[in-house]
Amino acid sequence: MSVRVVAGKFGSRALKGPRGQAMRPTSDRLRETLFNILGAAVEGSVFVDAYAGTGAVGIEALSRGAKRAVLIEKHRAAVALIRKNLSMLGIEQDAEVLPTDVVKGLAWLANEGTQADFIFLDPPYGDMAEYGKVLEFLGESPLLARGGRVIVEHERRRKLEEKSGKLVRVRAIEQGDAVLSIYQWSDLA
Repeated sequence: MSVRVVAGKFGSRALKGPRGQAMRPTSDRLRETLFNILGAAVEGSVFVDAYAGTGAVGIEALSRGAKRAVLIEKHRAAVALIRKNLSMLGIEQDAEVLPTDVVKGLAWLANEGTQADFIFLDPPYGDMAEYGKVLEFLGESPLLARGGRVIVEHERRRKLEEKSGKLVRVRAIEQGDAVLSIYQWSDLA
C-alpha cells in the first residue's frame, strides 16, 4: 500500500508503507480531512501519534509545522518502518519514537511533563477494549494541554463514549467507513 505526505513541507513525498494487511494506515484522504480541520493550530504544536504504524500522521504534522512529534508504536517492524520514513525525510531530530504499548508511552510522556496539543489515536479497529482503555487513561491524565484535542479514528459502526473522565466529544466527522471523533478536556465533565 502506498502512503504519501499530503501537504506541507514534505507534500507529495512517498513514505514506506506496510507489506500485506497487518497494518491499516490512515488513508491520505482522511489525513487531509484531519489536518484541514486542525488547520494552522498544528504549527508549533506538540503532536502525539499513537498506534503510529507507518508514522504517516505524525510525519504529516511535522510537514505542516508541528515543532515536535511523538510516535508511539509497539510492533518492531512498524517501529523500523517509522524510523526509515523519518530518516528518509531527514527529520529524526524533530520526532521521538517510543517503541512501547500506547498507554505505557502516554504515561511516560505525562510523567516527563509533556503537554501535548494533539493526540491522535488509531487503535486496531476491532479492539474496542483498547479504545476504552486509552480514552480512560487520557480522561484522567495531565498529558493533554488545556485547549488541546484528542482525535480518535474508528469505524463508523463502532460507537465511542461521549465522555471519558474529563474528555468530552465535541465533534465527529464521518468519511466513508471511518469516523474521526474529536475530544477536548472539560473541567465540567
